[in-house]
Amino acid sequence: MDLILGRFADAEIGILADLELKQLEDLVGLEDPELYPAFVGDTQLDEQYRTPLFERIKLFRNLDKPL
Repeated sequence: MDLILGRFADAEIGILADLELKQLEDLVGLEDPELYPAFVGDTQLDEQYRTPLFERIKLFRNLDKPL
């Protein structure tokens, strides 16, 4: 998860709004076994974590995959 969230943060931290920074902090605080399956689509996070920012991170992760 450090690679996904870290790369996103490196690329986007400068343009995140205060609310998005808080949401990112909340996601970082989750355990990898809870967060990773949500990124790959196997499970859903609790509603409080399913934010537009989470969707942006998922999209970022998918765009970052090699073709």
